[in-house]
Amino acid sequence: MLRLERRATPSSTMSIVSPLLAAAGMLVTGFLLFSALGKDPVEAFYLFFIKPLSTTYGIGELLLKATPLLLCGLGLALGFRANVWNIGAEGQLTMGAIAGGGVALWFGDSDSMFAMPLMLLAGVLGGMAWAAIPAFLRTRFNTNEILVTLMLVYIAQLTLSWLVHGPWRDPQGQNYPQSQGFGDAETMSVLIEGTRVTWGIVYALGLALIAWVFSQKTFAGFRMQVAGLAPAAAAYAGFSEKRNIWIALMLCGATAGLAGICEVAGPIGRLQQEISPGYGFAAIIVAWIGRLHPIGVVFGALLMSLLYLGGESAQMGMGLPSAITGLFQGLLLFYLLAADLFISFRLKRVVPITEPTLPTPAARIESTA
Repeated sequence: MLRLERRATPSSTMSIVSPLLAAAGMLVTGFLLFSALGKDPVEAFYLFFIKPLSTTYGIGELLLKATPLLLCGLGLALGFRANVWNIGAEGQLTMGAIAGGGVALWFGDSDSMFAMPLMLLAGVLGGMAWAAIPAFLRTRFNTNEILVTLMLVYIAQLTLSWLVHGPWRDPQGQNYPQSQGFGDAETMSVLIEGTRVTWGIVYALGLALIAWVFSQKTFAGFRMQVAGLAPAAAAYAGFSEKRNIWIALMLCGATAGLAGICEVAGPIGRLQQEISPGYGFAAIIVAWIGRLHPIGVVFGALLMSLLYLGGESAQMGMGLPSAITGLFQGLLLFYLLAADLFISFRLKRVVPITEPTLPTPAARIESTA
Protein backbone atom coordinates (compact mmCIF):
# COMPACT_ATOMS: atom_id res chain seq x y z
CA MET A 1 0.00 0.00 0.00
CA LEU A 2 1.26 3.48 -0.88
CA ARG A 3 0.65 6.71 0.97
CA LEU A 4 1.89 10.29 0.78
CA GLU A 5 4.53 11.33 3.25
CA ARG A 6 5.77 14.90 3.72
CA ARG A 7 9.44 15.37 2.94
CA ALA A 8 11.73 16.84 5.58
CA THR A 9 12.77 19.51 3.03
CA PRO A 10 11.36 20.29 -0.45
CA SER A 11 13.06 18.27 -3.18
CA SER A 12 15.22 20.40 -5.48
CA THR A 13 15.38 17.50 -7.93
CA MET A 14 11.60 17.33 -8.23
CA SER A 15 11.50 21.09 -8.76
CA ILE A 16 13.48 20.53 -11.96
CA VAL A 17 11.83 17.27 -12.99
CA SER A 18 8.27 18.50 -12.36
CA PRO A 19 7.94 20.60 -15.57
CA LEU A 20 9.37 17.70 -17.59
CA LEU A 21 6.81 15.32 -16.13
CA ALA A 22 4.07 17.85 -16.88
CA ALA A 23 5.19 18.13 -20.50
CA ALA A 24 5.29 14.34 -20.81
CA GLY A 25 1.80 14.04 -19.35
CA MET A 26 0.54 16.67 -21.77
CA LEU A 27 2.01 14.76 -24.74
CA VAL A 28 0.57 11.41 -23.63
CA THR A 29 -2.88 12.91 -23.13
CA GLY A 30 -2.61 14.67 -26.48
CA PHE A 31 -1.74 11.37 -28.16
CA LEU A 32 -4.85 9.74 -26.67
CA LEU A 33 -6.99 12.75 -27.56
CA PHE A 34 -5.93 12.85 -31.21
CA SER A 35 -6.49 9.10 -31.47
CA ALA A 36 -10.00 9.46 -30.02
CA LEU A 37 -10.76 12.20 -32.57
CA GLY A 38 -9.69 9.94 -35.42
CA LYS A 39 -6.60 12.04 -36.21
CA ASP A 40 -3.12 10.72 -36.81
CA PRO A 41 -1.20 11.59 -33.59
CA VAL A 42 2.16 11.60 -35.38
CA GLU A 43 0.93 14.09 -37.97
CA ALA A 44 -0.71 16.18 -35.25
CA PHE A 45 2.47 16.34 -33.19
CA TYR A 46 4.44 17.26 -36.30
CA LEU A 47 2.07 20.15 -37.00
CA PHE A 48 2.13 21.17 -33.36
CA PHE A 49 5.80 21.02 -32.45
CA ILE A 50 7.94 20.62 -35.58
CA LYS A 51 6.40 22.50 -38.49
CA PRO A 52 6.28 25.91 -36.74
CA LEU A 53 10.06 25.74 -36.31
CA SER A 54 10.90 24.50 -39.80
CA THR A 55 11.32 27.95 -41.38
CA THR A 56 12.99 31.23 -40.47
CA TYR A 57 9.60 32.93 -40.52
CA GLY A 58 8.26 30.34 -38.08
CA ILE A 59 11.16 30.90 -35.67
CA GLY A 60 10.49 34.63 -35.93
CA GLU A 61 6.85 34.05 -35.02
CA LEU A 62 7.97 31.93 -32.06
CA LEU A 63 10.10 34.81 -30.75
CA LEU A 64 7.35 37.33 -31.54
CA LYS A 65 4.76 35.51 -29.43
CA ALA A 66 7.30 34.71 -26.74
CA THR A 67 8.00 38.42 -26.18
CA PRO A 68 4.79 39.41 -24.32
CA LEU A 69 4.70 36.03 -22.57
CA LEU A 70 8.24 36.51 -21.30
CA LEU A 71 7.68 40.12 -20.23
CA CYS A 72 4.48 39.33 -18.33
CA GLY A 73 5.92 36.11 -16.92
CA LEU A 74 8.96 37.87 -15.47
CA GLY A 75 6.85 40.33 -13.51
CA LEU A 76 4.46 37.64 -12.31
CA ALA A 77 7.31 35.37 -11.20
CA LEU A 78 8.85 38.10 -9.06
CA GLY A 79 5.47 38.80 -7.47
CA PHE A 80 4.60 35.16 -6.85
CA ARG A 81 7.94 34.68 -5.09
CA ALA A 82 6.76 37.30 -2.58
CA ASN A 83 3.27 35.75 -2.20
CA VAL A 84 1.68 38.61 -4.16
CA TRP A 85 -0.87 36.93 -6.42
CA ASN A 86 -1.33 39.28 -9.34
CA ILE A 87 -3.75 37.65 -11.80
CA GLY A 88 -4.36 40.81 -13.83
CA ALA A 89 -1.30 41.10 -16.06
CA GLU A 90 -3.69 41.03 -19.03
CA GLY A 91 -5.29 44.27 -17.86
CA GLN A 92 -1.92 45.89 -17.18
CA LEU A 93 -0.80 44.86 -20.67
CA THR A 94 -3.94 46.48 -22.12
CA MET A 95 -3.45 49.74 -20.22
CA GLY A 96 0.20 49.85 -21.28
CA ALA A 97 -0.93 49.51 -24.89
CA ILE A 98 -3.51 52.29 -24.41
CA ALA A 99 -1.01 54.68 -22.79
CA GLY A 100 1.74 54.04 -25.33
CA GLY A 101 -0.72 54.01 -28.23
CA GLY A 102 -2.10 57.36 -27.09
CA VAL A 103 1.39 58.84 -27.32
CA ALA A 104 1.77 57.39 -30.83
CA LEU A 105 -1.52 58.94 -31.94
CA TRP A 106 -0.49 62.27 -30.43
CA PHE A 107 2.74 62.25 -32.49
CA GLY A 108 0.78 61.33 -35.64
CA ASP A 109 2.97 61.18 -38.73
CA SER A 110 5.86 62.93 -37.00
CA ASP A 111 9.37 61.64 -37.61
CA SER A 112 10.52 62.66 -34.14
CA MET A 113 13.26 60.53 -32.64
CA PHE A 114 11.57 60.92 -29.25
CA ALA A 115 8.37 59.18 -30.32
CA MET A 116 9.39 55.58 -29.62
CA PRO A 117 11.18 56.23 -26.29
CA LEU A 118 8.16 58.18 -25.03
CA MET A 119 5.81 55.44 -26.20
CA LEU A 120 7.81 52.81 -24.31
CA LEU A 121 7.92 55.00 -21.22
CA ALA A 122 4.18 55.66 -21.42
CA GLY A 123 3.49 51.94 -21.81
CA VAL A 124 5.53 51.13 -18.70
CA LEU A 125 3.88 53.91 -16.68
CA GLY A 126 0.42 52.88 -17.89
CA GLY A 127 0.92 49.33 -16.67
CA MET A 128 2.34 50.55 -13.37
CA ALA A 129 -0.56 52.95 -12.83
CA TRP A 130 -3.05 50.12 -13.35
CA ALA A 131 -1.12 47.87 -10.97
CA ALA A 132 -1.01 50.66 -8.39
CA ILE A 133 -4.77 50.32 -7.85
CA PRO A 134 -4.65 46.80 -6.33
CA ALA A 135 -1.41 47.70 -4.53
CA PHE A 136 -3.11 50.64 -2.79
CA LEU A 137 -6.26 48.67 -2.00
CA ARG A 138 -4.26 45.75 -0.60
CA THR A 139 -1.98 47.85 1.60
CA ARG A 140 -4.66 50.33 2.71
CA PHE A 141 -7.80 48.18 3.02
CA ASN A 142 -6.35 44.64 2.96
CA THR A 143 -8.39 43.71 -0.12
CA ASN A 144 -7.70 40.52 -2.04
CA GLU A 145 -5.34 41.35 -4.92
CA ILE A 146 -6.46 38.24 -6.83
CA LEU A 147 -10.02 39.53 -7.19
CA VAL A 148 -9.07 43.17 -7.72
CA THR A 149 -6.48 42.53 -10.43
CA LEU A 150 -8.82 40.11 -12.19
CA MET A 151 -11.75 42.56 -12.23
CA LEU A 152 -9.49 45.35 -13.47
CA VAL A 153 -8.78 43.24 -16.57
CA TYR A 154 -12.37 43.68 -17.75
CA ILE A 155 -12.33 47.41 -17.00
CA ALA A 156 -9.15 47.83 -19.04
CA GLN A 157 -10.56 45.86 -21.97
CA LEU A 158 -13.81 47.84 -21.91
CA THR A 159 -11.81 51.07 -21.82
CA LEU A 160 -9.90 49.99 -24.91
CA SER A 161 -13.16 49.00 -26.63
CA TRP A 162 -14.70 52.41 -25.86
CA LEU A 163 -11.65 54.26 -27.23
CA VAL A 164 -11.46 52.38 -30.53
CA HIS A 165 -15.25 52.62 -30.99
CA GLY A 166 -15.32 56.28 -30.00
CA PRO A 167 -12.74 59.08 -29.65
CA TRP A 168 -9.77 57.21 -31.11
CA ARG A 169 -11.62 55.52 -33.94
CA ASP A 170 -10.02 55.80 -37.37
CA PRO A 171 -12.35 57.91 -39.54
CA GLN A 172 -10.97 56.15 -42.61
CA GLY A 173 -11.24 52.69 -41.08
CA GLN A 174 -14.58 51.70 -42.70
CA ASN A 175 -16.24 51.47 -39.28
CA TYR A 176 -13.78 48.91 -37.94
CA PRO A 177 -13.06 49.38 -34.20
CA GLN A 178 -9.45 50.46 -34.55
CA SER A 179 -7.31 53.56 -34.35
CA GLN A 180 -5.28 55.12 -37.11
CA GLY A 181 -2.14 53.24 -38.06
CA PHE A 182 1.07 54.36 -36.38
CA GLY A 183 3.73 56.13 -38.40
CA ASP A 184 7.18 54.77 -39.14
CA ALA A 185 8.68 56.56 -36.15
CA GLU A 186 6.06 55.00 -33.87
CA THR A 187 6.58 51.44 -35.14
CA MET A 188 9.33 49.08 -33.96
CA SER A 189 11.78 48.04 -36.62
CA VAL A 190 12.09 44.39 -37.62
CA LEU A 191 14.99 42.61 -35.95
CA ILE A 192 15.38 39.67 -38.37
CA GLU A 193 14.82 40.20 -42.08
CA GLY A 194 11.99 38.10 -43.48
CA THR A 195 10.19 37.84 -40.13
CA ARG A 196 7.96 40.02 -37.97
CA VAL A 197 10.04 39.76 -34.80
CA THR A 198 10.92 43.18 -33.38
CA TRP A 199 13.35 44.64 -30.87
CA GLY A 200 10.84 43.75 -28.17
CA ILE A 201 12.46 40.32 -27.78
CA VAL A 202 15.79 42.04 -27.05
CA TYR A 203 14.14 44.15 -24.35
CA ALA A 204 12.52 41.03 -22.90
CA LEU A 205 15.78 39.04 -22.76
CA GLY A 206 17.58 42.02 -21.26
CA LEU A 207 14.91 42.31 -18.58
CA ALA A 208 15.23 38.58 -17.86
CA LEU A 209 18.90 39.15 -17.04
CA ILE A 210 18.04 42.20 -14.91
CA ALA A 211 15.33 40.22 -13.11
CA TRP A 212 17.84 37.48 -12.32
CA VAL A 213 20.28 40.02 -10.88
CA PHE A 214 17.47 41.67 -8.88
CA SER A 215 16.16 38.41 -7.42
CA GLN A 216 19.53 36.79 -6.71
CA LYS A 217 21.94 39.64 -6.01
CA THR A 218 20.00 42.49 -4.38
CA PHE A 219 18.68 42.96 -0.86
CA ALA A 220 15.23 43.94 -2.18
CA GLY A 221 15.01 40.66 -4.07
CA PHE A 222 16.11 38.78 -0.95
CA ARG A 223 13.40 40.51 1.10
CA MET A 224 10.74 39.46 -1.39
CA GLN A 225 11.98 35.87 -1.43
CA VAL A 226 11.97 35.64 2.37
CA ALA A 227 8.47 37.14 2.48
CA GLY A 228 7.29 34.39 0.16
CA LEU A 229 9.04 31.47 1.84
CA ALA A 230 8.63 32.48 5.49
CA PRO A 231 6.27 35.43 6.12
CA ALA A 232 6.68 35.11 9.89
CA ALA A 233 10.47 35.26 9.63
CA ALA A 234 10.21 38.29 7.31
CA ALA A 235 7.98 40.08 9.81
CA TYR A 236 10.35 39.21 12.68
CA ALA A 237 13.30 40.58 10.68
CA GLY A 238 11.42 43.85 10.16
CA PHE A 239 10.84 43.47 6.42
CA SER A 240 7.92 45.66 5.38
CA GLU A 241 5.07 43.65 3.87
CA LYS A 242 3.55 46.77 2.30
CA ARG A 243 6.82 47.66 0.58
CA ASN A 244 7.10 44.15 -0.86
CA ILE A 245 3.53 44.34 -2.18
CA TRP A 246 4.18 47.67 -3.88
CA ILE A 247 7.47 46.51 -5.40
CA ALA A 248 5.95 43.25 -6.67
CA LEU A 249 2.92 44.88 -8.29
CA MET A 250 4.88 47.81 -9.73
CA LEU A 251 7.42 45.48 -11.33
CA CYS A 252 4.69 43.34 -12.87
CA GLY A 253 2.77 46.39 -14.05
CA ALA A 254 5.90 47.78 -15.69
CA THR A 255 6.78 44.59 -17.56
CA ALA A 256 3.17 43.92 -18.61
CA GLY A 257 2.76 47.51 -19.78
CA LEU A 258 5.95 47.19 -21.83
CA ALA A 259 4.53 43.99 -23.34
CA GLY A 260 1.40 45.89 -24.37
CA ILE A 261 3.20 48.68 -26.16
CA CYS A 262 5.57 46.19 -27.82
CA GLU A 263 2.48 44.47 -29.28
CA VAL A 264 0.72 47.55 -30.65
CA ALA A 265 3.94 49.22 -31.81
CA GLY A 266 5.18 45.97 -33.32
CA PRO A 267 3.14 43.44 -35.30
CA ILE A 268 -0.22 45.21 -34.89
CA GLY A 269 0.84 48.80 -35.66
CA ARG A 270 -2.32 50.38 -34.22
CA LEU A 271 -4.80 50.09 -31.40
CA GLN A 272 -7.66 47.68 -31.96
CA GLN A 273 -10.28 45.96 -29.88
CA GLU A 274 -8.28 42.73 -29.50
CA ILE A 275 -4.56 43.17 -28.95
CA SER A 276 -3.83 40.02 -26.93
CA PRO A 277 -5.14 36.44 -27.19
CA GLY A 278 -4.70 36.10 -23.43
CA TYR A 279 -0.94 36.55 -23.04
CA GLY A 280 -1.37 37.95 -19.53
CA PHE A 281 -3.25 34.86 -18.35
CA ALA A 282 -0.98 32.41 -20.20
CA ALA A 283 2.00 34.10 -18.52
CA ILE A 284 0.79 32.66 -15.20
CA ILE A 285 1.52 29.18 -16.59
CA VAL A 286 4.82 30.48 -17.99
CA ALA A 287 5.90 31.68 -14.53
CA TRP A 288 5.10 28.33 -12.92
CA ILE A 289 6.75 26.30 -15.68
CA GLY A 290 9.87 28.42 -15.16
CA ARG A 291 9.79 27.66 -11.40
CA LEU A 292 9.49 31.43 -10.73
CA HIS A 293 13.10 31.81 -11.88
CA PRO A 294 13.88 34.43 -14.57
CA ILE A 295 15.96 32.03 -16.68
CA GLY A 296 13.33 29.32 -16.37
CA VAL A 297 10.66 31.82 -17.44
CA VAL A 298 12.54 32.31 -20.73
CA PHE A 299 12.16 28.61 -21.58
CA GLY A 300 8.57 28.60 -20.31
CA ALA A 301 7.73 31.50 -22.63
CA LEU A 302 9.23 29.69 -25.62
CA LEU A 303 7.23 26.54 -24.84
CA MET A 304 3.98 28.45 -24.44
CA SER A 305 4.68 30.37 -27.65
CA LEU A 306 5.17 27.04 -29.46
CA LEU A 307 1.77 25.88 -28.19
CA TYR A 308 0.17 29.01 -29.68
CA LEU A 309 1.86 28.44 -33.03
CA GLY A 310 1.18 24.70 -32.97
CA GLY A 311 -2.50 25.30 -32.28
CA GLU A 312 -2.75 27.61 -35.28
CA SER A 313 -0.88 25.11 -37.46
CA ALA A 314 -3.16 22.24 -36.34
CA GLN A 315 -6.25 24.33 -37.07
CA MET A 316 -5.16 24.95 -40.64
CA GLY A 317 -3.59 21.56 -41.31
CA MET A 318 -6.11 19.22 -39.67
CA GLY A 319 -9.23 21.30 -39.24
CA LEU A 320 -9.07 21.17 -35.45
CA PRO A 321 -10.99 23.78 -33.43
CA SER A 322 -9.25 26.87 -32.08
CA ALA A 323 -9.82 25.61 -28.53
CA ILE A 324 -7.05 23.05 -29.04
CA THR A 325 -4.45 25.66 -27.96
CA GLY A 326 -6.24 26.38 -24.70
CA LEU A 327 -6.70 22.66 -24.14
CA PHE A 328 -2.98 21.95 -24.34
CA GLN A 329 -2.22 24.93 -22.11
CA GLY A 330 -4.73 23.67 -19.56
CA LEU A 331 -3.28 20.15 -19.69
CA LEU A 332 0.19 21.53 -19.11
CA LEU A 333 -0.94 23.50 -16.05
CA PHE A 334 -2.97 20.56 -14.71
CA TYR A 335 -0.06 18.14 -14.87
CA LEU A 336 2.34 20.74 -13.54
CA LEU A 337 0.22 21.28 -10.43
CA ALA A 338 -0.10 17.51 -9.99
CA ALA A 339 3.65 16.95 -10.34
CA ASP A 340 4.42 19.82 -7.97
CA LEU A 341 2.78 17.83 -5.20
CA PHE A 342 5.85 15.59 -5.10
CA ILE A 343 8.18 18.51 -4.38
CA SER A 344 6.99 18.54 -0.77
CA PHE A 345 5.61 14.98 -0.58
CA ARG A 346 6.74 11.53 -1.64
CA LEU A 347 5.11 8.15 -2.02
CA LYS A 348 6.07 5.67 0.65
CA ARG A 349 5.21 2.00 0.69
CA VAL A 350 3.50 0.95 3.88
CA VAL A 351 3.30 -2.71 4.91
CA PRO A 352 -0.02 -3.37 6.66
CA ILE A 353 0.39 -4.59 10.21
CA THR A 354 -1.83 -7.57 10.92
CA GLU A 355 -3.11 -7.67 14.46
CA PRO A 356 -2.75 -11.03 16.31
CA THR A 357 -5.95 -13.01 16.42
CA LEU A 358 -7.12 -13.82 19.94
CA PRO A 359 -8.17 -17.46 20.51
CA THR A 360 -11.83 -18.16 21.01
CA PRO A 361 -13.11 -19.39 24.42
CA ALA A 362 -13.62 -22.92 23.04
CA ALA A 363 -10.05 -22.98 21.79
CA ARG A 364 -8.76 -21.84 25.19
CA ILE A 365 -10.71 -24.66 26.94
CA GLU A 366 -9.29 -27.28 24.57
CA SER A 367 -5.76 -26.03 25.10
CA THR A 368 -6.06 -26.19 28.88
CA ALA A 369 -7.60 -29.70 28.72
